[in-house]
Amino acid sequence: MKKRLLLFALILAGTAVHAQKKAVTEAGEEVILFEDGTWKYEDVVKSVSSEIPINPKNYVKSASAGFLLKSTKMGLGFWMDPKKWSFKKAVNNDDAEYELQFKNGDLYGMIITEKIEIPLETMKEIAVANARNVSPDIRITKEEYRTVNGNKVLNLRMDGTMKGIKFTYFGYYYSNAEGTVQFITYTSQNLLDKYKESIEELLNGLVEIKPE
Repeated sequence: MKKRLLLFALILAGTAVHAQKKAVTEAGEEVILFEDGTWKYEDVVKSVSSEIPINPKNYVKSASAGFLLKSTKMGLGFWMDPKKWSFKKAVNNDDAEYELQFKNGDLYGMIITEKIEIPLETMKEIAVANARNVSPDIRITKEEYRTVNGNKVLNLRMDGTMKGIKFTYFGYYYSNAEGTVQFITYTSQNLLDKYKESIEELLNGLVEIKPE
C-alpha cells in the first residue's frame, strides 16, 4: 500500500501534547507529528480512539451470487452474480488484483489483496490515508464491524470529491494470517442509495476458501 509523500508547510501549533505537534500540509490537511518522525492525519488520530460499533446482524452471500472469483494471492473468494457484474485483472491500479464493473449503471469495484496481515484497527487508518491520494478531503461517514460468512470485517463508507465530483467508497476490509483484502465499491454520492442493495449483495460474497 502506498502513502503519498508529504511536503509539510511547517506551521507548527507550538503546543506539544504527549510529545506531539500539529502541522499543516500543502493541501491544508492537519496532521500530528510524533517525535520518532512519523505522522498521522489529525482526524484519524481522533477517530482511532473512538470505539467502532459492532453490527449484530450476520451477513451471508446472496443465493443469486453463483460465480466464485478466487484470489490468486490468498485463500479468499468473492461470490458474485455474473448477470450483474463483470470483472477483469486490474490494469488501472497497480495495487489491485481485480477490477469490477456493474453492468447496469455507474458503479465500480476493486479487490486489493496483499500478503501482509494487518489488524483491522490499523486498516481504518491506512484506508483513509490511501483514499486521500485521490481525494484530500475524504472523510469517514460510516464505520462498523460486521460478521460476513462467519468472518469479522471492517465496513467503511468514505465520502470525498475528485475534480469536483462527489463520490463514495463503500467497502469491506479483512485480514488473516495469509494477508489482507480491501474489497471496495465506488460511485457518485447521489447514486449510492440507488445501488446500495447491489453493493451489499456483492460485498457479502466475501468468503474464506479452505484448502482441500
